Amino acid sequence: MNSRRTLVIGTTAALSLSLMTPAAWGALAAPAQQPHPAAPSADGVQPTPRTSLRHAPTRERYYFVMADRFANGNPANDRGGLSGGPLKTGFDPTHKGFFHGGDLAGIMQKLDYIQGMGTTAIWLTPSFKNRPVQGPAGQESAGYHGYWVTDFTQIDPHFGTNEEMKKLIAAAHAKGMKVYFDIITNHTADVIKYTENRYVYISKSKEPYRDASGRVFDDRDYAGTSVFPKLDVRTSFPLTPTFESEADRTVKVPAWLNDPTMYHNRGDTTFEGENSLYGDFFGLDDLFTERPEVVDGMGEIYEAWVDLGIDGFRIDTTRHVNMEFWQQFSPRMIERAKKAGNDDFFMFGEIADPDPLEMSRYSTRGTLPAALDFGFQKAAQEFVAGGTPQALGAFYRNDDLYTDADSNAYSLPTFTGNHDMGRLPFLLNQGRTGANGKKPFDRADLLRRVELANTLMYLTRGQPIVYYGDEQGFIGTGNDQAARHDMFATKTELYAEEPTLLGPAGARDRFDTDSRLYRQLSGLANLREEHPALADGAQVTRLAPSRAGVFAFSRIDAKDQREYVVAVNNATTAKTVTFPTYNARESFAPVFGTKTAVRSDRTGKVTVTVPPLSAVAHKAATKVDRVATTPAVRMATTWPMTSDGRMRVAANVSEGRFVQATFYARRAGQPTWTLLGIDDNAPYQVFHDTVDIRKGTRMEYRVVVKDESGRVKSASTVTSIR
Repeated sequence: MNSRRTLVIGTTAALSLSLMTPAAWGALAAPAQQPHPAAPSADGVQPTPRTSLRHAPTRERYYFVMADRFANGNPANDRGGLSGGPLKTGFDPTHKGFFHGGDLAGIMQKLDYIQGMGTTAIWLTPSFKNRPVQGPAGQESAGYHGYWVTDFTQIDPHFGTNEEMKKLIAAAHAKGMKVYFDIITNHTADVIKYTENRYVYISKSKEPYRDASGRVFDDRDYAGTSVFPKLDVRTSFPLTPTFESEADRTVKVPAWLNDPTMYHNRGDTTFEGENSLYGDFFGLDDLFTERPEVVDGMGEIYEAWVDLGIDGFRIDTTRHVNMEFWQQFSPRMIERAKKAGNDDFFMFGEIADPDPLEMSRYSTRGTLPAALDFGFQKAAQEFVAGGTPQALGAFYRNDDLYTDADSNAYSLPTFTGNHDMGRLPFLLNQGRTGANGKKPFDRADLLRRVELANTLMYLTRGQPIVYYGDEQGFIGTGNDQAARHDMFATKTELYAEEPTLLGPAGARDRFDTDSRLYRQLSGLANLREEHPALADGAQVTRLAPSRAGVFAFSRIDAKDQREYVVAVNNATTAKTVTFPTYNARESFAPVFGTKTAVRSDRTGKVTVTVPPLSAVAHKAATKVDRVATTPAVRMATTWPMTSDGRMRVAANVSEGRFVQATFYARRAGQPTWTLLGIDDNAPYQVFHDTVDIRKGTRMEYRVVVKDESGRVKSASTVTSIR
């Protein structure tokens, strides 16, 4: 497969580049031909203007809960029905790596607390039955987090029962909240061992797979199909799978998971290259997801949970599973949900990489509805620490990589910290030693910067996620276990001795609905609810200077067409800035962060003053200005492929206009057009996945632009892919 190809559009050869820098996107090449009215295709169908897609869940506000650490509603299930000490039951509330007692009953008792922050969806860490304890002697820890599954059909007894989960879903639904499962398709608990007692990864080039008769084969030739060679546990793998006990041979449910040929059996991953897909994730048994039996088996598992009433999935370790798996799994889940009466079922994958080129592959080529936005986390962290607004603007400029016919960046769930990387206050001070010229932020300053990050997350595109405990000011002393605090009175010394952003250390319940951060998050949720354009309106960058200061942008709902202007200041001094809007001589009323209205001048520019480490937002009194003329439209002509084989298809459109640009493609001379996606802010562009298009194929691309008055104009060009 070629990952670096060039293309020819018109008569101009494109450059061959593997990556594109946002700064370079400002200069588009001259058009190959002038815009022209949309001509009907041979079958009488012509491309039509559309409005940028918004999934129904685009306006969700998530609360991410680690059940074991949230609330203990039923102490009777603390040991999961097991007997013995912590190494048998997994229960030890004094140890940061063991079960502490939180459960579904506790979450149900705290639904009002969760809802009080304006939460619309609860995301639960994996709730399936786990291996209670695993790890080498002296380094054991428990499956309190849920990522060591042995039984995918049963709720872990430490948390409750399947029936209790049904009751929790029903109770949440009754309050207008959804429930999302954190699911795993990449691996199971660490049950399989290797006879060779070696766990260093063995590459396929060194030891290829062999079928049961000893014939070498490449599993990639079968991925995504319904056939696969028969394997033999003794001869097919570079390492020979075995079990430590007879009980381990049948511990997994469903039963097909006990077949060792359903796993890759190549040793531990280093998270790089080939082994990122084929290696055992910290020793966890890595499923052979190229096999149709695994694809179908995982599909059946999660269809059952869809039928139970789950509203959506966050998918763990998405990037460690082959793309063909997602291309089958994603539509299957969505179709099953529709049959169950849930047209708004939503999924987002964990691709732990801030590069939008990497993340977007899974929502475009991989067909998942969205990816968890690690890019936002990185950009927001850097911005609130004093980074340049220019860098934040460059981050948003990459959003078009996510645009295709059925998804875009507006659906990306956004977050500032989590259970793996750590909480934002810890991350903000990471690496700030004083000795390197970067003095650590004190608690008061950290609090203000956390508030700024929350504001940025709630006022920009995407679905905001609050990690449980952030609303109570937990700081954390590291990642992983050091960021998984108890909300109830903790017995873990590490957590008890740690002060919060809002107060002193201590072992006590942390469910204060009057806390400063809880009230801030509730207020931001109410703001998005009252002004939906701030949740999913088109986002247009207005100001992004190269020094710390104000990042300004507009949010505009396509139907209402009322412009909101938002200015976020990451400087420690007040800033007065001027930037353009779509409204000339217009009054903008304050809706957030200020009580002072502003008015734009005759050119549409508005001037606002933003306090330090704060944000202000204003709403225009009327709809965006109507312009007397139809916008000029020209197709951009020469651009390289991305490194993963997507071609940039772009249009130059008259500046200062609120338009929707709909892109289509077809093989030149063919009657049928394919929708590529709709863009609602400059630069107007989509990225067409051309990996499966034969070199030399001539493609026709068309953009259909609809302006603020509903007028339509189009332009086309023809390209040859080589």
